[in-house]
Amino acid sequence: MNIKKIIYAAPIIVAVLFAGCANDDVYVAGWEDYGQSGRMPKLWKNGTARDLTDGKKHDAVALSVYVSGEDVYAAGYDVSRFTTVARIWKNGAMQNLNAGNNFAEACSVYVSDNDVYVAGREQNEAILWKNGVAQSITGGSFSACAHSVFAAGNDVYVAGYEQNEQKNHIAKLWKNGVAQNLTDGTYNAKAYSVFVSGSDVYAVGYKENAQEKTVAVLWKNGVAQNLTDGKYNAKANSVFVSGNEVYVAGSEVNPQRKKRTFARLWKNGVAQNLTDGMAKAEACSVYVLGKNVYVAGYEMNIENEEMDIEGVYVAKVWKNGVAKRLTNGKKDAMAFSVFVK
Repeated sequence: MNIKKIIYAAPIIVAVLFAGCANDDVYVAGWEDYGQSGRMPKLWKNGTARDLTDGKKHDAVALSVYVSGEDVYAAGYDVSRFTTVARIWKNGAMQNLNAGNNFAEACSVYVSDNDVYVAGREQNEAILWKNGVAQSITGGSFSACAHSVFAAGNDVYVAGYEQNEQKNHIAKLWKNGVAQNLTDGTYNAKAYSVFVSGSDVYAVGYKENAQEKTVAVLWKNGVAQNLTDGKYNAKANSVFVSGNEVYVAGSEVNPQRKKRTFARLWKNGVAQNLTDGMAKAEACSVYVLGKNVYVAGYEMNIENEEMDIEGVYVAKVWKNGVAKRLTNGKKDAMAFSVFVK
């Protein structure tokens, strides 16, 4: 498909409050640096932060959030001295998904009919946990990871990747454990997010081209649409479908400043920059409720523009293109997932 013209948006105005969100509860999962104590997994509700661990000798991250009724779930991992433990939190209460003997991560959580699905990995295997019970969806012969899970009726979809014999990553979509290759394995590719709307299955991620640049890609029912032209590195992190509108969150390198990236939102293939490209930035997650479009991500502060001295990462939420800081910019922080009810 043809690449649609990119709309370079005006610089974003930072909002002080969640203006106009009186009826929307906005949940965001991420982390903030606590210095020697490591990273603190965070859950923000309407801009107010909650720590998910005590911050003592932890290095933990929350990567995904999902709200079901009055219950709030977050998924992520905790780095111990010897390994990494996949973990979910329900209303702040912690549950480990593996014993801690192997490296593991929980990347995505989804709740359907009281069943809690978590996608992630343990060692080399892509794993789907259902109510805490692990199921390997790859054989373990090659490195793999499940990045996203979506339940639709009796069907459970997982997006991720698996290496082939040539050590290239293949973007994959699993339906009820049965794999579909989204790429042929000639070049590296990964799928980061899956969304089901009616009979249509959407996935997003990236694939490398012959010039070793990463192209942001949207797959609809297995058919790829390039969201970028492949001249500069880009990737798509999250997809959300509302009616006939398809929203994708991601990033692309700024051509004028190769070390900087735009946080970007595509709507039906047309791009809007959420940041001005003067700093490293990423749009990690998108959620649409009614007429409001929410994006979670982060942007780096620049301490000295003339000397090109970078600062710290600031966790942010954009509502309809207007940014709100979740952190004050004194310590590194990132927002990876947003859910609105």
